[in-house]
Amino acid sequence: MPVLSPNRLFPTERRSLDVALSLYGAIRDLPIISPHGHTDPAWFAEDAAFRDPATLFVIPDHYVLRMLISQGVTYEALGIAPCDGGTFERDPRRIWNTFAQHYHLFRATPSKMWIDHALAEVFGVSEPLNADTADAIYDQVDAALANPAFRPRALYDRFGIEVLATTDGALDTLEHHAAITTSGWNGRIIPTYRPDSVIDPEIEGFAQNLEKLAELTNEDTTTWTGYLAAHRNRRAAFIAMGATASDHGHATPETANLPVPEAEALFEKVRHGEARKEDAALFRAQMLTEMARMSVEDGLVLQLHPGSHRNHSGDIFKRFGRDMGFDIPAPVNYVESLRPLLEAFGTDPRLSVILFTLDETTYTRELAPLAGVYPSLKLGPAWWFFDSPDGMRRYREAVTETAGFYNTVGFNDDTRAFCSIPARHDVARRVDCAYLADLVVSGRLTEDEAHEVAVDLTYSLAKKAYRL
Repeated sequence: MPVLSPNRLFPTERRSLDVALSLYGAIRDLPIISPHGHTDPAWFAEDAAFRDPATLFVIPDHYVLRMLISQGVTYEALGIAPCDGGTFERDPRRIWNTFAQHYHLFRATPSKMWIDHALAEVFGVSEPLNADTADAIYDQVDAALANPAFRPRALYDRFGIEVLATTDGALDTLEHHAAITTSGWNGRIIPTYRPDSVIDPEIEGFAQNLEKLAELTNEDTTTWTGYLAAHRNRRAAFIAMGATASDHGHATPETANLPVPEAEALFEKVRHGEARKEDAALFRAQMLTEMARMSVEDGLVLQLHPGSHRNHSGDIFKRFGRDMGFDIPAPVNYVESLRPLLEAFGTDPRLSVILFTLDETTYTRELAPLAGVYPSLKLGPAWWFFDSPDGMRRYREAVTETAGFYNTVGFNDDTRAFCSIPARHDVARRVDCAYLADLVVSGRLTEDEAHEVAVDLTYSLAKKAYRL
């Protein structure tokens, strides 16, 4: 692999480059705050060796999967088991070789930048990944994984992570987080409350999920009051394990604030499986407001990730299940959708809502103006399809003039690919330093101000926004 350019993602004009290098040198080694992600808490509870290079780099990474699938590689060839129990590839070396043979597909994508960084900086790989080098690189990474220095806790320390949040379903028993807490290890791995499975009436197994929620909480989830009490119970259990945030993956940011009798009647429809599509949408909207109400009470930061048409391919969903790469951005409206929630709690200093989007057209028109006035709102970083150098730059240019820097929350990596975490944070730090350098050279910031902002974007804002 070619040596990573020390000036990658920085300006080419000399004065801007000098400022960017100065800013980056001051923040490059700051600890990583990872307040939103999808790594597996079992990794840190058990601290077992990662199984093999394919399991680490290929199988869990939906960015990798979707690109390979787009070029005709099958899920079975990538080690993904069909739901019907059909055959699939079990040889990690063959999966890795398939990945390496198609690695050219990732040219100029952020995925290649992250993977190149991980291979070079974490595993010391010096050759480019391709069909000819696949076996040698596999052997090098595989040998490293057998070394205790490459186990999850050791890598957590090596990466300079100060805190890492996982995302955990409402029905998760949190046993892995409990094991981490009692292990004596000083790493900070905290859960995040993700209640979609017991909020979305259209999710598979919703009725059974309500029953499981009742069992976990000893609350009566056949009544509206008991159902809400069960959520409070689970949120308290998450908070006891260190959680500071909830996360909501609704397709839209629709909110509602129904009178109690109407909410009760709607819940009865939902509970009995009698909800029409519009009823299900209204219930999700009402529950966002209920989650905000609970956040006012218990202090959990509310993250909202709308704008994805999830599982767009019905065939792939049926054959392989959720989160197989077929999630497509869709337009949303924040101004009208959030108004019921904001009318109720938008100026309450106890509420903190972090908004993400997959619709870039809303940055300047809706999100920056909303966050620029409502004390309860902050803007999450460029997310998912826009988690790229150009996407990050567009984000900063679109929101800063209206919302400033301090109505944003720094960076979060939102990843299942553990070894990409340092790479992703490094990209964000470089992009922000390049942007700040241009502001300095064009006279819109002093260099001293830029140094303060660089630290805030890298470290301080995330800690404050996520109450860490």
